[in-house]
Amino acid sequence: MKALRIYAGPAARQHIEQHGLRPQDVRTIPGAAGGPKGLILGPLDRFIFGRWLTQSSQPVDLVGASIGAWRLATACLSDPEAAFGRFEHDYVRQQFEVPPGQKRLSPHQLSERFAESLDTFYGGRIGEVLGHSRYRLHVVTSRGRHILGREGRARTPVGYLGAFASNSLHRKSLGAWLERCVFSTPGAALPFGTTDFRTRQHALSEANFNRVLQASCSIPFLLAAVHDIPGAPRGAYWDGGITDYHLHLDYQPADEGIVLYPHFQQAVVPGWLDKGLRWRHKSTRFLDRMVVLAPNPDWVKTLPHGKLPDRKDFIRFANDAQARISAWGQATREATRLSDEFEAWLGDDGRSRDILPL
Repeated sequence: MKALRIYAGPAARQHIEQHGLRPQDVRTIPGAAGGPKGLILGPLDRFIFGRWLTQSSQPVDLVGASIGAWRLATACLSDPEAAFGRFEHDYVRQQFEVPPGQKRLSPHQLSERFAESLDTFYGGRIGEVLGHSRYRLHVVTSRGRHILGREGRARTPVGYLGAFASNSLHRKSLGAWLERCVFSTPGAALPFGTTDFRTRQHALSEANFNRVLQASCSIPFLLAAVHDIPGAPRGAYWDGGITDYHLHLDYQPADEGIVLYPHFQQAVVPGWLDKGLRWRHKSTRFLDRMVVLAPNPDWVKTLPHGKLPDRKDFIRFANDAQARISAWGQATREATRLSDEFEAWLGDDGRSRDILPL
């Protein structure tokens, strides 16, 4: 049983049939929100950024939300293989000690600890990310509007209830409550169209980088919103996955290039509030030039507890952090099959026959 499945949109499949998939073909790489599920992509990240893309020289846009933004910012560090190794090590082994008298950490306490981890991870290295010679980073956040413009004990749940109801009727109506705010490498144009959803773009800088990355990972009700990011409009900024869970964007890669997407599933779900709306999980013309690398669902069943790592594991293993660390460590080790199979597929003359429709 193969661990990796490869899906492609119609234009991407035609390209591969004519030219194969070469590192110089890649123009855009998305990184999805999804918390610990993104750990399964570590070996693919190390191969793609550490060994494969280094064989080319074209600019590449990296578009990420939540853990996807964290992963792609890590790709911009010097020696990305080592950086991804540290990212995986630190993420798997994270533990949150609860002070005496509390059952759990508050959102503000969790946010403080997350901010400290970002300071430690990127301390003194933000310049490497912003000044990368090839990679243009785009970090997606969700900025609250009107009642969600500030976080509050009453206004936040009321605002998200309104956002959920509006989104259920029409995705664009979610823009009345939240807007897509993308923070990009200075001078970089967005590699996707923005007529699908209310969008702003701002520049990343040394002054806002960590706050932007924290905002992109700030899941409502679990972590606190990040307020008033330097270089952007005032307001509350939350997880980029709320507006763009799997970054189902109107990709417009330069020179008819390829959008290469290491993902933890086939479906590219538009927003976090669309998870239960199955009719929005289908492919669209936005993904015509996309190649998705995803784990085979049958292989996933062979992982510890028959699934990918996820946030529920913090509850499942609430009293045994070492058991969670062991399960996640085993899953990430077994995920080397994904990168091994991708590397083998790249060298296979009959590679196109193994592609599934996206």
